[in-house]
Amino acid sequence: MVKLIHTLADHDDDVNCCAFSSSLLATCSLDKTIRLYSLSDFTEVPYSPLKFHTYAVHCCCFSPSGHILASCSTDGTTVLWDTQNGQILAVMEQPSGSPVRVCRFSPDSTCLVSGASDGTVVLWNAQSYKLHRCASVKDGSLVACAFSPPGNLFVTGSSCGDLTVWDDKMRCLHSEKAHDLGITCCDFSSQPVPGFELKYKSTLTGHCAPVLACAFSHDGQMIVSGSVDKSVIVYDTKTENILHTLTQHTRYVTTCAFAPNILLLATGSMDKTVNIWQFDTETLCQAKIPDQPKQFTENWSEGDVSNWLCAEGLEDLVDIFKMNNIDGRELLNLTKESLADDLKIESLGLRSKVLRKIEELRTKVKTLSSEIPDEFICPITRELMKEPVIASDGYSYEKEAMENWISKKKRTSPMTNLVLSSVILIPNRTLKMAIDRWLSETHQK
Repeated sequence: MVKLIHTLADHDDDVNCCAFSSSLLATCSLDKTIRLYSLSDFTEVPYSPLKFHTYAVHCCCFSPSGHILASCSTDGTTVLWDTQNGQILAVMEQPSGSPVRVCRFSPDSTCLVSGASDGTVVLWNAQSYKLHRCASVKDGSLVACAFSPPGNLFVTGSSCGDLTVWDDKMRCLHSEKAHDLGITCCDFSSQPVPGFELKYKSTLTGHCAPVLACAFSHDGQMIVSGSVDKSVIVYDTKTENILHTLTQHTRYVTTCAFAPNILLLATGSMDKTVNIWQFDTETLCQAKIPDQPKQFTENWSEGDVSNWLCAEGLEDLVDIFKMNNIDGRELLNLTKESLADDLKIESLGLRSKVLRKIEELRTKVKTLSSEIPDEFICPITRELMKEPVIASDGYSYEKEAMENWISKKKRTSPMTNLVLSSVILIPNRTLKMAIDRWLSETHQK
């Protein structure tokens, strides 16, 4: 289990970031200050708070040794502090003067990266405090950054949703769209990273609102995320199961960080507090069965189906369903014949139980489908839209369906039958947010 052992409430405004060294916890805030606490008893050190920035402090991070703390601000500066006495070692000004949103030390402490709202990314020499190299991304503000464990490359994330991989000479190695609605945070696990190729692995679910922060534990076994839904979720990295859901904060959770040497987690929020959580080592790796997936059954992954089986007391069937690649759509199409002939479930009683549970799901699907607002339904598929886009006819469609429509050389509107003036499809983010909000509210009823 996880236990709340301390709450820090010294900031006068939103907490934007928190970071651990082996002996200290640093927090920074919209109130323009950075505060330092001893991990031995969570008392504030004598020279805290650290004051220099003239506007909000967005990010703070320790050098690997813990001897230096970096902070960056809307005032366009990145400041290095001596953690022994709180003295300023250097003030490094972003060349463009743009607000600095994120800063990170390299694993060997030789350099520091700072990213700004205008898309500029600067590589500083952390010994001489001089600008080493500078580059920029095409679109959006730089709001996230993380070094790979060897330190030979780092990744930046932008408000436009792009992840960009850079080498230590600031050469852009790779860039791709990772999130439609923008990136808010990124982190590397402690496991070695082969090469620099970005490849999608999986999506962790559980939050019902945008995720603002994420972090790996230092052994790479856990991932934590904080969200606009005011909750913190801890996942098992290997199984991707939810280990814990923490709901102590009363406003958006903006930051989360694991301590390097002890089982502590810090979470910061717009409620002006930082909560310190301690893990019970005996139950740390015992993942609980996640709640039933909060999405339409036909969209369930094979993993979601496995979780559903466990929740319904049918965990003995998990391996059989996995071997047969049963996802949500396949689940809803199962019959007594397919359970017996294809899945080889011999027990008549067990087959009957599975069919009853599936029928309950089908009933829920029909009920939910009948309640979908018309404006959320794609005119082509007549199903709830997942990625709504606006076509040149002014109507919204499911992206894949409209792309297929156009690819078949149908240059006419599915709604008006008039010729489309353009085949460009624009993401309808307002509609997507409305759909996500409706889904969240529907499943809470």
